Amino acid sequence: MTRLEPSLPAMPGQRLARGVGRLLRSMDHAVLTEFTPHRGLRVDVISLGPKGEFWIVECKSCRADFMQDRKWQGYVEWCDRYFWAVDCDFPSELLPADTGLICADAYGGEIQRMAPESRLAGARRSKVMRDFARASALRLQGLTDPDAFSAAAF
Repeated sequence: MTRLEPSLPAMPGQRLARGVGRLLRSMDHAVLTEFTPHRGLRVDVISLGPKGEFWIVECKSCRADFMQDRKWQGYVEWCDRYFWAVDCDFPSELLPADTGLICADAYGGEIQRMAPESRLAGARRSKVMRDFARASALRLQGLTDPDAFSAAAF
C-alpha cells in the first residue's frame, strides 16, 4: 500500500508548525496545533510529553511576524517550556535568550536551544490537561464523524 503525502499547508507559519509537530512526535510528544489555553490566547503548537510536561511553540515565519507578536509572554505561564520555531534564515538574535529555539521547515526541525523549565502549578496543569484532552477528543471525533457536530445541538 502506498502512503499519500499530505499537501503542504499554504501559510509559512503552518508549514513550520507541521515540521515542529513532526519533531515533537519523534520525541514521543502528543501534539496539537492552534490550541487555546486561556481566553484570548491561541498558541501555534502545544505538546504533551511522555512525563506529563507541556511545551508551547510559537512559529514565526519572518521578522515582521515576530515584531507584531504582543501576546507571547502570556503563553509562558501556560507551559513547562516555551520555544520559538523559525526557519534557518530567521535572525535568531531577535528572539529572547531565555526561551527555547527550534529551527524547522515543513518536514521536521531541530532544537537549537533547550527552553528553561518552569513547572506549571498543579491547578493550572490540571486545567491545561483537561482542555488538551477535550480538544484532542473533539478533533478526533470531527475527523471520524464530521456530521456529529451538526447533531450536537439536540
